[in-house]
Amino acid sequence: MTDAGQEHHYTENVQEHLKQVESLLHKHVLLEEVIHRQELPREDRHALVDTLVHKQHLAELRHKLDSLHPADIAFILEALPIEQRLLVWDLVKSERDGEILIEVSEAVRESLIATMNREELSAAAGQLDADEIADLAPDLPQNVMRDVFKSLSIEEREQLRAAISYEKDSVGALMDFNMIHIRGDISLEVVSRYLRRFDELPDHTDQLFVVDRDDRFLGVLPLNRIVVNEPEVIVSKVMVTDTIQLDPEEKADQAAQAFERYDLVSAPVVDEEGKLVGRVTVNVVLDFIRTESESDLLNQAGLREEEDIFASVWKSAQNRWTWLALNLCTAFFASRVIGAFEGTIAKFVALATLMPIVAGIAGNSANQTTTIIIRSLALGQISHDNARRLLLKELAISGLNGLVWGGVAGLFAYFLYHSVPLGIVMTSAMLLNLLVAATVGLAIPLLMHKLGRDPAIGSSVMLTAITDSGGFFIFLGLATIFLV
Repeated sequence: MTDAGQEHHYTENVQEHLKQVESLLHKHVLLEEVIHRQELPREDRHALVDTLVHKQHLAELRHKLDSLHPADIAFILEALPIEQRLLVWDLVKSERDGEILIEVSEAVRESLIATMNREELSAAAGQLDADEIADLAPDLPQNVMRDVFKSLSIEEREQLRAAISYEKDSVGALMDFNMIHIRGDISLEVVSRYLRRFDELPDHTDQLFVVDRDDRFLGVLPLNRIVVNEPEVIVSKVMVTDTIQLDPEEKADQAAQAFERYDLVSAPVVDEEGKLVGRVTVNVVLDFIRTESESDLLNQAGLREEEDIFASVWKSAQNRWTWLALNLCTAFFASRVIGAFEGTIAKFVALATLMPIVAGIAGNSANQTTTIIIRSLALGQISHDNARRLLLKELAISGLNGLVWGGVAGLFAYFLYHSVPLGIVMTSAMLLNLLVAATVGLAIPLLMHKLGRDPAIGSSVMLTAITDSGGFFIFLGLATIFLV
């Protein structure tokens, strides 16, 4: 396939690839069912299946998969039920297993690895670079990791040990070792000759890293400076020394912010001794940002981990138990709050119909506040000095919203039940509960962040519990005071 054809192929809609694969799988299943209905001896049926199915639809499916990028195959595997997923996985060429395992989600990766034996897993891992093996390491059995270690060169073993040693959310976990570094005392002509020795440059190579004899980082040489300068110019004369450097121990989200802020394609990773230990590239950063965004969505909903949408009912149910159990406890608490005001509700049945409005509006407002705060925390925009000002601002916003929308709700209550005191109670309850919502919407993520926890974990569940219970208590308490 020509380069132009391949580029066009990779830009095709992955959804269309999925539909084509599903269509071929459907035809395969239909034909298999037809054959099994035939009244033939068992051996003849097997021979017929081998002849018709495997030589037609499965061969076509294998040809289709061979033409797809590993990322497209990963998407297709994630979108297929378990049985079809494993059938497609069996048809993928074995030399691409490692690349695809890196691309699929962790939950789906588990289902694929469970079907592979020791030799297959070792071969798949052996296709990858040290940094990629480190990504797979948590999911691989210990005996497979031992096999992989034995198959690596001494340099690759050290790189793998280094990559595994870093925390999952650190820069060290994102960096790769496939980079080009040069000395500063050579000419650009020597650099050009050196580069021509490569069949191809490492992906996302926009600059070369300049080091001294002890591998201490000196600066970077952008590729465009090799082109626009005379060949005899020395690297140290045209290299850039004022450049972004990343520490392998710092948080990966800080690196992501640097890439976004400075429009980086790659960045050097330099240890505390000033030595170049690796690089981080924009494609890895984008993957990290996407994974973090998905994780935040799951955490806000109270899900413990990423979930394979086609996982067993039992496993999926267990993933959702923790926060459902907490939600059940808070719901019981909210019901006890309502139970404490049964006498008031009995005298004013209208209160039962208006309570959800007070709680619902406050819950939505609290989620808005929390979303803004979590985003600001991720961007590093909140500090101890400005937290108080943020709280005052959110209280002011909630106060204004409480007066406006509480007033609208109060008028609604008045026109429905022709009671001025009820309208005033409704307005007051909305105002007070929105103030509560602003306070907890700011306090919960800040407290979680201070404790070193992910501020998104279960935040919406906790906010709903507090605004529901608080809303019921405030509304029914005010009704008891002013209406009874």
